[in-house]
Amino acid sequence: MNSIVRSSLDPSNPPVLTAAQREQLAALAARSDDEIELSDAPELDEVFFSHALQHPQYRATYRPVKQQMTVRLDADVALWLRSQGRGYQTKMNAILRQAMLQTLKPNS
Repeated sequence: MNSIVRSSLDPSNPPVLTAAQREQLAALAARSDDEIELSDAPELDEVFFSHALQHPQYRATYRPVKQQMTVRLDADVALWLRSQGRGYQTKMNAILRQAMLQTLKPNS
């Protein structure tokens, strides 16, 4: 019988590290970037993320952090967005995301 084990971590109250764990972290921190072997895990860039977000498997799991902000829009643009009904802020975010991804595409 399989049991699901759930655990949570409070970032403001992390667990105490053992002496061995502290030594291991210190040794890793002392290494230069050149010593890190990345052949099996190449660095990711914005182009990768823009393509990944278009894949249904990743789109379902990727949840960017939302940031509240105030914007000033032309009155006709705001009216059009609100006329779309519920979810106009989500629609505005989707429009802006599409514009962002267009700027990240490599020039062909």
